[in-house]
Amino acid sequence: MRNTMLALAMASLLALPVHGQQAPQAEPATTTATPVASAPAQLADGIRTEATVVVTGEQPGPGLWLVRKGNHELYILGTITPLPTKMQWQTRQLDEVIANAQEVIHAPSLAVNSDIGKFRALMLLPSLVGVKNNPGGKRLDAVLPPATYMRWSAFRDRFLDRDADKLRPMFAADALWKAAIKRSGLSNDDVAKAAVAAAVERHHPNVTVVKETITVKDPKAAIKQFKAAEIEDMVCLEGTLDRLGQDMEVLRQRANAWAQGDVAAIRAMPLNDQYQACMDAVTGSGIGRSLGMADAMRRLQSAWMAKADAALSTNATTFAVLPMRDMLAPGGYLDRLKAKGHTVIAPDE
Repeated sequence: MRNTMLALAMASLLALPVHGQQAPQAEPATTTATPVASAPAQLADGIRTEATVVVTGEQPGPGLWLVRKGNHELYILGTITPLPTKMQWQTRQLDEVIANAQEVIHAPSLAVNSDIGKFRALMLLPSLVGVKNNPGGKRLDAVLPPATYMRWSAFRDRFLDRDADKLRPMFAADALWKAAIKRSGLSNDDVAKAAVAAAVERHHPNVTVVKETITVKDPKAAIKQFKAAEIEDMVCLEGTLDRLGQDMEVLRQRANAWAQGDVAAIRAMPLNDQYQACMDAVTGSGIGRSLGMADAMRRLQSAWMAKADAALSTNATTFAVLPMRDMLAPGGYLDRLKAKGHTVIAPDE
């Protein structure tokens, strides 16, 4: 059964003008800058409290990267999160490309599959209560170094309640991140997924899903192992605290840059965040290794590249979606496409 309760428990961690023929151009944006009243003068714990400005209204988005192999073209939308909550993304460019595309390739995704049925899954619910909590009923003041706990508790008191101290560091990080992002005029909603789905429904291209599935043969044993496992997830929480304490302004600027189509600004900002540290905490843990998570992630990247290569050999036009972090990283998807001899053109080139 797909989307087992184990998958749900881990979901927050698994939780990605051109030359020659011109891509359809986005319409001019109507930009409104709105102060976010709930955005936190700098406090000793690193929480920024001055008002911040996040764009609202109609926005063009970042434009599309173009990859060429002879007369074959692959357009790629790079996505980021979070984005401005009240942004209304103009999707005319995306829609026109998909209208002419023979294929749409979705971003790579990881799924968890189990052989158990619904009844047995429900029987596991009592075991799942403590999956997100620290083993042995410990609270974070007994798990975290004192300096880290002091930072955590300052953020917790602003965005969460004291019950959050029961959570394992990685799940505490996830809960804090979601609450802080919501209060900052930003959203983790996947606007790209919804826009692409709507365009596919209108134009009916072939759709390619790049998915790697991890099969859990014995979910009850896996849950027990996960609850008792030592997971090096301190770096996940510490990275999240750093992000919220020092880099929220960068997140807002990056979200605005994506919304306004400012690709140069996006390139100039760091795309690395605590996400990779949180992923590594799970994939490198005992249960992560036993489930083959790291290998699955590598296979996903290779599978996406194989689909892109096939599309560039077959289709006149293909549309694809990728997390911008994975696109632009050294050795990432764009570098790998260039290494194959394909021409890669950024939206602002």
